[in-house]
Amino acid sequence: MISNKNVARIAGLFYLVVIATGLFAEIFVRQAFKVPGDALSTATNIQSSEMLFRLGVVADIVNFICGLPCVLIIYFLFKRINKFLLQLALLFVIIQTAIIAVNLLNQTSTLLILCNNAYLASFQPNQLAALSQLSLNIQGVGYAIGLVFFGFYCLFVGYVIYKSKMVPKLIGILYIISGIGYLMNSFTMLLSKGFANPVFAYLAIPIFIGELSFCLWLLIKGIDNTELFNPNG
Repeated sequence: MISNKNVARIAGLFYLVVIATGLFAEIFVRQAFKVPGDALSTATNIQSSEMLFRLGVVADIVNFICGLPCVLIIYFLFKRINKFLLQLALLFVIIQTAIIAVNLLNQTSTLLILCNNAYLASFQPNQLAALSQLSLNIQGVGYAIGLVFFGFYCLFVGYVIYKSKMVPKLIGILYIISGIGYLMNSFTMLLSKGFANPVFAYLAIPIFIGELSFCLWLLIKGIDNTELFNPNG
C-alpha cells in the first residue's frame, strides 16, 4: 500500500506539471506571440515560430492529462472532510477541462488559416491575419469561460483544506483567494467592452501564490496517514 504522504507527493508532482505547462502555454506562447492591435504582426510571429506555437498546444494537452489524476488524488485524500463539496468540485473541474480542451481547436485553427495551402490563395495576407486573430480571440474568451469553473473548484477545495487539519489553514485561505482571483479575472473580461482584461496583471500573482503553495506542500510535505481529520472545523 502506498502511504497517503506519498500519494500526496504524486499529486504535488502532477500539480507542478500542471502549473508549469499552464504558464508556458499562456505566458510564453499565447501572450508572447500576441501583438495588441496588430493582427498581421501576430500572424507573422506565429509563422516564424510555428513549432513553439505547436508546443504551446501540446503543453495544454499535457496540462489536461496531468490535471485529472491530480484532482482525483486530492479528492481521495480529503473526501472524509466534505465528500459532497469535493464531488461538486470534481464536477466543476471536469467541465472546465472539457471546455478548455475543445476550445484548443480555436488555437489550432490559427495554424490552418496561416498554413499557406492552395485553397487559401484567394485571401490576402491581412485577411488571413484577421481571421487568425479572430480564432485567437475566441480561444481567449473560451479560456476565460473555462476558468470560471476552475475558480469555483478552488473555492470548494480551499474551504475543505481550511476545515481539515491535514494542511495549514493559511494554504486553504490562499487557495480560496486563487479561486476568487480566477472568478474576478474571467467575469471582468466577459463583462468588459471588447473583452478587455485590465485586472489580470493584479490578480496573476495572488492566483499563482495560492496554487503554488498548495502544490509545494503536497510535493514536499505530503500528508501523513496519522493526521487527524476535523470535519467540523
